Amino acid sequence: MVEELFRQDAYIKEADATVIAVEERGVRLDRSIFYPTGGGQPGDSGLMRWEGGEARIVDSVKADGGDVLHLLAPDSPRPEVGAKVHTTLDWERRYLHMRMHTAMHVMSSVIKGSVTGGQVGADKSRLDFNLDGEVPAKEWVTEEVNKLIALDRPVTPQWITDEELTARPELVKTMSVRPPMGAGRVRLLSIEGIDLQACGGTHVARTGEIGRIECTKIENKGKMNRRFIIALA
Repeated sequence: MVEELFRQDAYIKEADATVIAVEERGVRLDRSIFYPTGGGQPGDSGLMRWEGGEARIVDSVKADGGDVLHLLAPDSPRPEVGAKVHTTLDWERRYLHMRMHTAMHVMSSVIKGSVTGGQVGADKSRLDFNLDGEVPAKEWVTEEVNKLIALDRPVTPQWITDEELTARPELVKTMSVRPPMGAGRVRLLSIEGIDLQACGGTHVARTGEIGRIECTKIENKGKMNRRFIIALA
């Protein structure tokens, strides 16, 4: 299986790797800094260079066997299996996703309801909640989330066993997405004193890195379901 460098350190911007498979849509590497689409977070993009060639990585997705498939632009050349490559992230885009994703975790601690879905984006992101009772105003959400962000709390991964997660269902906040289980342990994300939940995405190291956010819109998606849309201010 691929060595998931993005899980070890979300701030790694470039890395060397070896091509282990070449497919019609892209290539698999023995180690990757590219987060594959999943959990509401888009896959990373960037560049791959090798002796005598360069290719644009337009997206990254999960492949069978637990690998990351790096999707290449249709007109890009392909390296050969065994080639040594140097990969570079579109860092500005990734860092926006990291800030947004962590902000969404903070927002999930402010709004009291079951999370029914979500999507991370560079320009805007959303979380959907089933709410039983009064819907908070977007201005209130903005200020409450920013109060917590300003505390500049550390954001750190933790690990628990599959059995521990099963015994603590409150750690899975999103009703529509279950964390990957079966490997023996599950990754949690802890925001000190604010939030703790299962998550495999990439995040900033401290909430202060998020900066201010604004809840720009609240949409009615059903009898109880409300969509909260945020943007980085």
